[in-house]
Amino acid sequence: MATDGIKIIDGDLARDTYDGIMDLYDSGASVKVIRDEMPFTKEDLGSDTDFYHEIFVTAYALAFWELGELTPEVLAEVKRVIDLQAGVAVWTQEADAATGKKRQQALTRLYQKISLPNLKPRKRKRYRLITHFFFQAGDVLAFRVQDGTYRAVICVAVTQYRGQCTYDLVPTTYQGSVAPTLDALASCGIVGRKIGSGYSPDVTLEHQPGVDILWQYAHPKTNFFFGLCYYLVTHPDMLALKEKFEKVGVLPIKEAFRKTGSYGYESSFDRFESIFSNLEEHMARFEQESYPVALLREHE
Repeated sequence: MATDGIKIIDGDLARDTYDGIMDLYDSGASVKVIRDEMPFTKEDLGSDTDFYHEIFVTAYALAFWELGELTPEVLAEVKRVIDLQAGVAVWTQEADAATGKKRQQALTRLYQKISLPNLKPRKRKRYRLITHFFFQAGDVLAFRVQDGTYRAVICVAVTQYRGQCTYDLVPTTYQGSVAPTLDALASCGIVGRKIGSGYSPDVTLEHQPGVDILWQYAHPKTNFFFGLCYYLVTHPDMLALKEKFEKVGVLPIKEAFRKTGSYGYESSFDRFESIFSNLEEHMARFEQESYPVALLREHE
């Protein structure tokens, strides 16, 4: 399915559009600057242009209505795309008539809502930033599982977004009776996945410099983007988990290779034990692969 649900803000394109506008607004940007940065056009919609255009237009309109800045031109385009019923047709075809009807109802409710002036425009939000971190980007964290052996993850980044702070951990394939040294870790793998590229190898390299060193590990050999498999732990959850982890060194990953291949949130140490008790099986189930840490690490 091309989008995650029939709601107005559902799926990557709608969320990226809506959040992009709100992030600029909350950062203090004027409405003029937001419109310049997020113009009311979307060129890279690919196939099913009418369907994706509907998603973009409706998310864009909802955001600006919430700011009290919806223009008649945008409202008119919302009416046009709703009448076109591209989204209803796609949902009817790919799901069923009932789902198509639900999409139509969501669009109708949206138009009724934004056709009226917003008397209470959204205020800018100020998010609290965490300043005291338990771990830092590049930290190698070792931990023991139930059989007493050690495993290791790399805290590739510490991310703060919209008031949420996460420690972005990526598994390594290290397994041993003692905590790993950096030299031992450098000979292990780090968990990532291939991301399909519709570009030529040269263009793919322009977008992700250095990724060609990983292509030799593909079967069959092909050009692709590379992304890490992140396991995110929020700052409050890490408060309860931090004693389980032992920092054994610092091993930064090259910026070009920090792209997201997949991610999920983990809130308990039981989950880490479950994943790492049979990491190979877990990787196979989620189509993950290991690539040499030595190729991805940032060298001083």
